[in-house]
Amino acid sequence: MKIFKTFLILLLSALPLASSGQKIAVLSDVHVTPGNACETQLRLAVDEINAADYDLVVMNGDLGNEGSDVELANVKAILDGIRHPLFVLPGNHESTWSQSATKTFVDLWGADRFVTVADSLVIIGISSGPFMKMGDGHIKQEDLHWLDSTLARYVTPGRRVLSFNHYPLLDDLDNMPDYLAVLEKYPVIAHINGHYHRWRPYNAGGEGSGSDLPCVMVRSLDLGKGDYGYSIVEVDGDWIHTYNKPIGRPREARYAFAATPTHSKASFAPRPEIIAPEGFEVAKVWADSASVFTRLGFDADNIYFGTSTGNARAVAKADGTLRWSVPTGASLFSRPVALGNGTVAVPAHDGILTLDRRDGRLRRKYASAEGPYVADGAISPDGKAYIQGAYKRMECRRASDAKPVWTYDSIFNYCQAAPAIDGNDLVFGAWDTNLRCLDLKTGRLRWVWNNGKKGNMLGPGNVVPVITADKVFTVAPDRYMTALSRADGTELWRDNSHRYRESLGHSADGKRVYAKTMDGELVAVDATAPAFKELWTLDLTFGYDHAPCIVAEHDGYVYVGSRRGRLAIVDPAKPALVAALPLGVSEVNGIDIDPATGDVYVSLIEGTIYRISRTNGR
Repeated sequence: MKIFKTFLILLLSALPLASSGQKIAVLSDVHVTPGNACETQLRLAVDEINAADYDLVVMNGDLGNEGSDVELANVKAILDGIRHPLFVLPGNHESTWSQSATKTFVDLWGADRFVTVADSLVIIGISSGPFMKMGDGHIKQEDLHWLDSTLARYVTPGRRVLSFNHYPLLDDLDNMPDYLAVLEKYPVIAHINGHYHRWRPYNAGGEGSGSDLPCVMVRSLDLGKGDYGYSIVEVDGDWIHTYNKPIGRPREARYAFAATPTHSKASFAPRPEIIAPEGFEVAKVWADSASVFTRLGFDADNIYFGTSTGNARAVAKADGTLRWSVPTGASLFSRPVALGNGTVAVPAHDGILTLDRRDGRLRRKYASAEGPYVADGAISPDGKAYIQGAYKRMECRRASDAKPVWTYDSIFNYCQAAPAIDGNDLVFGAWDTNLRCLDLKTGRLRWVWNNGKKGNMLGPGNVVPVITADKVFTVAPDRYMTALSRADGTELWRDNSHRYRESLGHSADGKRVYAKTMDGELVAVDATAPAFKELWTLDLTFGYDHAPCIVAEHDGYVYVGSRRGRLAIVDPAKPALVAALPLGVSEVNGIDIDPATGDVYVSLIEGTIYRISRTNGR
């Protein structure tokens, strides 16, 4: 058992049970789907909690498994039976996969963060990502601001703070140092988290951080082998006690530590400087007060994107000034698309808005009650069609004004990545395990393929396929690259010699396919060969990586984004790594090429946008 550096951790079996000041029941990682064993056990846990004298109850994330509205409504109906004050936070299973793009959780519980005061204790919790795609944990920029301003308001002399989050204060959160820096400004006595389905004490920031702020990972509802239960946290004047509470059995002492309101602060290495390689210029175009989950859209003058606070924004390419910002009512995950009539299509939670490119004025709204838009839309190569994935459907709209042309609605889950379009072939994946090819003109299904896996989350749900002259290529979380016949979807070969996931691209001439692996490599494959033929593999210096960011070749260089804010520039002719630019700490959402200038743009979840330009000609 690890020993905290500046206070003694005690096994409570050697101590008399302390009297409670604030007694908190903590449910975490309950993973309830209607009818499963965890649903039965959660109901029993609620009955037990109601029969005891708790001051409050915290549900600390991972209520369900796929974030569906049915799952959330079911869990809420159970938790509504708790007679004590209840505070509910989402976990990664509510934010990574969500039928409503995270909106239903807020609709049901009113917010995805909370603060309450119990005597002299301020109890506060905020949500965490990843948000609607595979990635590391992340605290939204607006939540960091809210946390700081809320604690500044609530912490008065004599008050202490108890922090809750689904994630630990460890490297699992990409912006953990920023989160911890806020908490360290206030008299925080401990941080309580779940996520790992087991008990574990640790210091904030991890080993070597220098912090002695105590943290405890608490149990999941199901620990396996019939062990179901929850956790208890008791805070009195001098101590914090934690207990394991198996359902139907007496509580078991776990850890105790001094409830000290002052602690040594963590120290982290400074963020590395961004040094542009020879022949390139790197410029930060924008830094937002919210997080950004979308890729970028362009026209001749502006960059378009959406924020986690639900604002569609236009920023001038010339000087980085904000042209306009339009609220839409919920977080945006789908990139805006510039249309041909001076408008921008903004896919949102309740429809598609067309906004005037000059001032953001609403021109028209195509309302939808069938689920939110989280997929990236695309304009067809001939400029006539605007293709937009949606919840359980793929839509073709006129590129001039977003007016619907046809809808293909035989999909069993939501679309997420941008479709691939070549000629009259439209190829896309969805989170129903299937990859489909449609006729672009009519929306008629040409063929459908899946990898044989039953789990939705192992299919090609968030990958942009590659279409070549005679093949279609895809990768998926099952860690295979697959080549299919473009004509009929026949499987030509599958390769798992590398740990592929969801990051794919191709050379400008269509002769090479590029895939980023989970080991931070870039693999080049011969797209013209009848069987799998690896051309080369290059280490991008990313280490482990799972960001579903496309690979893009432009003007003779390949660009690859990572889960921790690094952008690799590769010369494929050598092949050689030109640079791995440390643009930030959070995931690169995508790589987008400005058609007007040829500049490469990337957005990061932490709310920054960068432009990478060539300085020595093209």
